[in-house]
Amino acid sequence: MTDRGVDLSALPKEVRDQLAELDLELSEGDITQKGYEKKRTKLLAPYIIQTPVAPPQNDAQPPAPSSSSHAPAPAPAPANSSRYRERRSRRTHRNGGTRDDRYRSDIHTEAVQAALAKNKEEKMALPMPTKRRSTYVQSPIETRTPPDSSSGSEDETSARRQSSAAAPQPQVHPNLQSSDYWMNRSAQGSSTSSSASSTMSHGEAKPQAQSQPQPQYKPQYQPLYQPHHQPQQQQQPQQQPHRQPQEQSRASAVADMLAHSRIAPSENSAPPPDVTAVAPPSRGPRVDLPSNAVVRGMSRGHSRSSMMETADGRGNMQRVPVSSRVSTKIQQLLNTLKRPKRPPLSEFFTDDSEEIVQVPQPDPNTPRPEGRQIIPVKGEPLGVVSNWPPALQAALARWGATQGKSPALTALDITGKPLYTLTYGKLWSRSVKLAYTLLNKLGTKNEQILKPGDKVALVYPNSDPGMFWVAFYGCLLAEVIPVPIEVPLSRKDAGISQVGFLLGSCGVGLALTSEICLKGLPKTPTGEILQFKGWPRMKWVITDSKYLTKPSKDWQPHIPTANTDPAYIEYKASKEGTVVGVAVSKVAMLTHCQALTQACNYCEGETLVNVLDFKKDMGLWHGVLTAVMNRIHTISVPYAVMKACPLSWVQRVHMNKARVALVKCRDLHWAMMAHRDQRDVSLASLRMLIVADGANPWSVSSCDAFLNLFQSHGLKPEVICPCAASPEAMTVAIRRPGVPGAPLPARAILSMGGLSYGVIRVNTEDKNSALTVQDVGHVMPGALMCIVRPDGPPQLCKTDEIGEIIINSRAGGTMYYGLPGLTKNTFEVIPVNANGVPIGEIPFVRSGLLGFVGPGSLIFVVGKIEGLLMVSSRRHNADDLVATALAVEPVKTVYRGRIAVFPVTVFYDERVVIVAEQRPDASEEDSFQWMSRVLQAIDSIHQVGLYCLALVPANTLPKTPLGGIHISDTKQFFLDGNLHPCNILMCPHTCVTNLPKPRQKQPVGVGPASVMVGNLVAGKRIAQAVGRDLGMIEDQDLVRKLCMWPTVMHQYLTEALQWRAQTDPDHVLYVLLNAKGVTVGTATCVQLHKRAEKIAAALSEKSSINTGENVVLLYPPGIDLIAAFYGCLYAGCVPVNVRPPHPQNLAATLPTVRMIIDVSKAACILTTQNLMRILRSKEAAASVNIKTWPTVIDTDDLPRRRPPQIYKPPTAEMIAYLDFSVSTTGMLTGVKISHAAVSALCRSIKLQCELYSSRQIAICLDPYCGLGFVLWCLASVYSGHQSILIPPFELESSVSLWLSTLSQYRIRDTFCSYSVMELCTKGLGTQTDLLKARGVNLSCVRSCVVIAEERPRLALSQSFSKLFKDVGLSSRAVSTAFGSRVNLAICLQGTTGPDPCTVYVDMKSLRHDRVRLVERGAPQSLPLMESGKILPGVRVIIVNPETKGPLGDSHLGEIWVNSPHNASGYYTIYGEESLQADHFNTKLSFGDPHTLWARTGYLGFVKRTELLDASGDRHDALFVVGSLDETLELRGLRYHPTDIETSVSRAHRSIAESAVFTWTNLLVVVSELCGSEQDALDLVPLITNVVLEEHHLIVGVVVIVDPGVIPINSRGEKQRMHLRDSFLADQLDPIYVAYNM
Repeated sequence: MTDRGVDLSALPKEVRDQLAELDLELSEGDITQKGYEKKRTKLLAPYIIQTPVAPPQNDAQPPAPSSSSHAPAPAPAPANSSRYRERRSRRTHRNGGTRDDRYRSDIHTEAVQAALAKNKEEKMALPMPTKRRSTYVQSPIETRTPPDSSSGSEDETSARRQSSAAAPQPQVHPNLQSSDYWMNRSAQGSSTSSSASSTMSHGEAKPQAQSQPQPQYKPQYQPLYQPHHQPQQQQQPQQQPHRQPQEQSRASAVADMLAHSRIAPSENSAPPPDVTAVAPPSRGPRVDLPSNAVVRGMSRGHSRSSMMETADGRGNMQRVPVSSRVSTKIQQLLNTLKRPKRPPLSEFFTDDSEEIVQVPQPDPNTPRPEGRQIIPVKGEPLGVVSNWPPALQAALARWGATQGKSPALTALDITGKPLYTLTYGKLWSRSVKLAYTLLNKLGTKNEQILKPGDKVALVYPNSDPGMFWVAFYGCLLAEVIPVPIEVPLSRKDAGISQVGFLLGSCGVGLALTSEICLKGLPKTPTGEILQFKGWPRMKWVITDSKYLTKPSKDWQPHIPTANTDPAYIEYKASKEGTVVGVAVSKVAMLTHCQALTQACNYCEGETLVNVLDFKKDMGLWHGVLTAVMNRIHTISVPYAVMKACPLSWVQRVHMNKARVALVKCRDLHWAMMAHRDQRDVSLASLRMLIVADGANPWSVSSCDAFLNLFQSHGLKPEVICPCAASPEAMTVAIRRPGVPGAPLPARAILSMGGLSYGVIRVNTEDKNSALTVQDVGHVMPGALMCIVRPDGPPQLCKTDEIGEIIINSRAGGTMYYGLPGLTKNTFEVIPVNANGVPIGEIPFVRSGLLGFVGPGSLIFVVGKIEGLLMVSSRRHNADDLVATALAVEPVKTVYRGRIAVFPVTVFYDERVVIVAEQRPDASEEDSFQWMSRVLQAIDSIHQVGLYCLALVPANTLPKTPLGGIHISDTKQFFLDGNLHPCNILMCPHTCVTNLPKPRQKQPVGVGPASVMVGNLVAGKRIAQAVGRDLGMIEDQDLVRKLCMWPTVMHQYLTEALQWRAQTDPDHVLYVLLNAKGVTVGTATCVQLHKRAEKIAAALSEKSSINTGENVVLLYPPGIDLIAAFYGCLYAGCVPVNVRPPHPQNLAATLPTVRMIIDVSKAACILTTQNLMRILRSKEAAASVNIKTWPTVIDTDDLPRRRPPQIYKPPTAEMIAYLDFSVSTTGMLTGVKISHAAVSALCRSIKLQCELYSSRQIAICLDPYCGLGFVLWCLASVYSGHQSILIPPFELESSVSLWLSTLSQYRIRDTFCSYSVMELCTKGLGTQTDLLKARGVNLSCVRSCVVIAEERPRLALSQSFSKLFKDVGLSSRAVSTAFGSRVNLAICLQGTTGPDPCTVYVDMKSLRHDRVRLVERGAPQSLPLMESGKILPGVRVIIVNPETKGPLGDSHLGEIWVNSPHNASGYYTIYGEESLQADHFNTKLSFGDPHTLWARTGYLGFVKRTELLDASGDRHDALFVVGSLDETLELRGLRYHPTDIETSVSRAHRSIAESAVFTWTNLLVVVSELCGSEQDALDLVPLITNVVLEEHHLIVGVVVIVDPGVIPINSRGEKQRMHLRDSFLADQLDPIYVAYNM
């Protein structure tokens, strides 16, 4: 490939040789790419051919700035301008980097955009230096994307691309593109990538050749300079309108030559990544370069075959030429640096809301705007009056000098009487004194603490306007910038830390305040002012006159003409609660005063009554600034006076003959309420009653009612002047004071339905769903106003469309101080038309007000952006909802009309929450009646469902400084569960309409297609796992040598015990400990044998007891129980082990004992003396019939007798014992365990845990059923190891007993239950240091196995491991076992084999009975731990419970088990007779039809792991998901209660335990409250939220109960069915029951 502009073959031979040598050096890595480029350019420079560039076709218009590729061409800046030189001198390198969605946030995006825009505006007079673009194929220009940090989606982008290429577009002059226009396009989102590499647009298959693109529109302005991205076609280089001076032309030709050295686009030429550290965004080939620019090219001889793969920044594989001019080593290094350490989160997890959420179909009848595009509305010109001052301070100086006696301000005391009057002379002199003091007298003599331009906080109470006025004007005269804030009353003020953020971002370190205010501030015990949360360190300055210094005679304050420097910063709290500072420039302050003077027709010497806050908004603009400009006498009525005497402002108007009053609707309302107190007031003097919140929906009724009442007192209708304002745009519009007799402005009666779609429709039919709004007058003088869409690009609305009001005026805020990103989006908005074309270049300011322009250019405001709730794509206004709620007779229920409305986002949509304060005297009945009526009213008027309606006690909601409700704090309290409502109503059933559709289960048939050859199912291995072989020892001699009892000869445990008593009589088998860790009982082999003989003899003597009959063992955990068990076996009886009744709770526990005795048809009860007394006590008689007990034998003091013979069963299939257990579903089941099963199980455990005579194990389990009983009573006798028995109930009085025992006896293997583990975790979690001090060391523990019949509780196991890591517990020690009714021990983590593994499964798939493995941390992921290793002799297979066919690896199904120690069958099933015998002897429907399996009733799956087991094969792990009987079938999906309960427990710190069950298709959640009862109602919305978010279920009933109400069995499992029965029988005694509607 030849370089453009140079015929390489025509070059002299030595030049060609030098070029070849350079190529060789580069390919071998002897020279860097930069050095190569430099030398090559130097060699070629003398031979460059200067060819004239042909003008492009299509009438020489530049290519379109379509979003697919091109940016406008830069207009070169004049080289002789100083601005150009300055920019050139400070040109810097700029970084490019790929956009990562992980860090995406709108504010961040705005900030980035603003920063990029700022850089472009400031520094782009010169094109960027060309950066290295080394190792890859350049992409064709059609696929280039301009740099942009917008958040447009990829789909939008490609759609825009197509439309921009296809749409016919008007011509545009090449010089008329500007950076504003480029910024505007950025804002609309031309590409989601700000990647430095010129990547193909979003993974399109290949670039498509486009025809010459047309320009999109014609901007109407001439730019100063252009961004550096140039539109360019590959074939037709564009003629630039101007050329840079001659010294650059040569270099630009080099650039052309080298930049065009690209291979043509081919199928595989996807653009590879940029491998340079810093690179500019992609550019077209024609670039003007300074003479020293470094340029790059591509190698010749570059072929498609020599490509190597490398990862781009997004983890995609790209193709990169290997033979490019970077050595392989450097290339590899660069690739390594470029490749992310791990894929970004977006690669792992995509938001799957699309597949979850039910999207409602669009309604064809939805109203849409039909009008023409709105034309900007212009206010009347701002008149120039000759005596208007050049600055506001100049006005004060003038009045102070000429009208010194004229009153400026009258302040009222708490009773409403005048406290003091400040004259203009006093105001001027005190302000000058303060200015002098601030600038000269704060520091020591040499240092000046404050300099002009510094920011200071003004902290003055609302009762002291005079001090504030002096401080404000003193700051203006000192040219420091005042930041008025509210007086902090405590550390817990609503939003206090956000005010600190404002002060910090403004760099405020000094606060001005009054002496009285300073005394009232909260102090530390040492008397210093408290450091408020989030505040910077502050110095406090008292501004009372006595502390100010009089300036020397020659000192005069400097009063410059108003300029664009900030005059003051006004704070503003946003919807989210963040506080930002709106900076108002000196010229904006002055212009705003002039505009207000003209609009309100203010005259010198008028009197104005101000009820508003004088520190901000209208109160400051009218009552402090405009008043001084016009020498108005302001009477300030503080909020405290209004609370005591709501009519005080009316009295002031009457007494002072005030011409203007400044009020809010609430002041009109309260004045009407208090009107009866005073009849002789006259409002005839008023020419203007300014209603500051006239934009509110309820302002019309307040104004009308006030007029009706006070018209008889001289109030004229034309006096009422509503206005609209915002901190950013300041006054937007105000109704001008009318002339008597003039027609009153019209009203707009709008349809609420139309408003919710952002469309203006006059309401004619349904008067209920109408909103009446009054106009707020005309636009301010000198302002220009548009209405734009509130979301997306600022597109002009149509005439019948509601949008956000934006203003262009000199009288408005200039920026959010210190927040350039937010400023860009709010203060520099350029509206665009329907085609996306800017309507001009003047920036507008967003007002945050929603409204429209009515007839006669009157402005109507229908709400604020802050109060907007977007529910199901429809807009609702919080103020409208408050107005509706207030209209529902709130007098009985709502305290002072205090209602807050806010949205919370739950399950992919905003939900409406209303919180109101309840009157102290409101009854429960009144409250609920009001709540239900509000629900109906809002549903019928606004057609929106309420999610939650809560009533809280009066005066408990967080307040704003002037007593309003602090909405963002209220919302945070609600979400944090700190609202403490006294009544709550949740209505998720009516308002959550986007739930996924219920699943329709398909009928499952089993056909030959399901059966694959060999052991594959649907292309996968059959999901089965096998324990190692049990193996039998045949050689008797070997047995004798090893001193083991022969397995073949002794099939029975009785023989084993006899053999041990003979061969090793003194070997201690059992040690029993009490709560103090003291041994209270031991049993050697011979002792146990003799005690068993005594019991067998006692049984034999009873003629009523025959061989094979059932005998109930009723013992506390201990050695007596073990002896009684073997005594029964010696006598030929079948032992039935039963948990004894609890002496303190006989009424609850004794009936279960009675039931098992009756069901098992026991012939006799063996027990202790204590328990025998309890069975026959009066307390027992209250619960059961004690006269019908079977024979009770007390085994405590039996005579020493031997039975005539020790019974030996005729076959090993005879029943050894019955195992009774109550399942979590409340079902009592007894299973038959044969002698063969006992031997096989004991042998299996012996092999798995390597148990032999010299070993010690510790057992802290209940010994009444399942594996707990086997370990306690059977395993030691079989294996000969010593068991240290720790009864779990002893831990209640000594929590550390179990762990201390492990440490003291150096135990290697221990077995416990989850309840024991939980007890230790909660009881000892904070005492690990104490345990250490007592010498507890758990480093000896090799395995700690939790015995359970449930899914492993991973969180509990992990927290146990972490907590006791400090005392030496290995993180690998804790594992679990798994058993079921049909097989007591299926899995048990042994001493050998791999550690238990954990996988993460997708919960959505589990609900569909599928297993999908996901990464850790994925949304909706559930961690599952392996349930221990499969025991020797056990086979497990996963089966579809419906078809009974085997499933593939990693599929969810029922766990079936085949093993020699399976139970023989159910003895009886109490309460569920329909359970068939197929639970024990069932066959697969296909695959292996001969093996008999037992069905465990548990769902799980098998996964082949990468780990190796002892035999060297890959290990198959069994994961238990949950019991099939317990699962909840809701909406066609299968839910596991424990998953929902885990979510609920996380919802709030006060939830101790929770349980769920269903009741008539409703989900019921019962939660135990461990906090105070006032938290109870806080839990209801939190529980509803979390279940909806994480499980997509609506909770029907939330029951809050006391701790300990949820029944839990001995294994620590919740008895949900017992709980359900208690709930239905109304026996729970709940704290609160919420029925969600």
